[in-house]
Amino acid sequence: MRELIYYVAVSVDGFIAEPDGGYGAFLAEGDHMDVVLGEFADAVPAHGLTALGKQAPRTRFDTVIQGWRSYELALAVGIERPYAHLREYVATRSSHPPVDGVTFTADALATVRELKGQDGLGIYLCGGGELAGSLLPEIDRLILKRSPVVLGAGIPMFGAAEPAPHAFHLIDVRRFESGVLIEEYERAD
Repeated sequence: MRELIYYVAVSVDGFIAEPDGGYGAFLAEGDHMDVVLGEFADAVPAHGLTALGKQAPRTRFDTVIQGWRSYELALAVGIERPYAHLREYVATRSSHPPVDGVTFTADALATVRELKGQDGLGIYLCGGGELAGSLLPEIDRLILKRSPVVLGAGIPMFGAAEPAPHAFHLIDVRRFESGVLIEEYERAD
């Protein structure tokens, strides 16, 4: 069965973005970037891969689901298919004009459950925090790029998820000279 994998940059105190939605506090340079652009190249937006002269290997993910606010960041700069190399789903409660290659869904939980029943590679949960909170019961694996910064406030990793324990086992931690940790957890239950 396919896995839903929440792969995300996060601060020491559990925020995935600054209060204004910015990402400037997260390290985008350093020795950890070899892993980000190598092992996790499938999760790099298509325009980023093009700028780097790379192609997605499609070895880890073949599908992405993201929240409307994450998708809107790409739209704001004129990009309708930020992950054109993947099957793209956008969770949104409102209707939007159709975009070739993008599936808009009002029921992200049902969509993820359906996708998990299909053959394929992992499903990349791109964000944001509210979406991750709503999909927490379906998340099979967490891969956290933990930057050595405390934001104090911002967008929480799981938004306003219902308080309930969800057990995960730590299976790997990689430390980098940049100070970034890549922590990998798999669902325990």
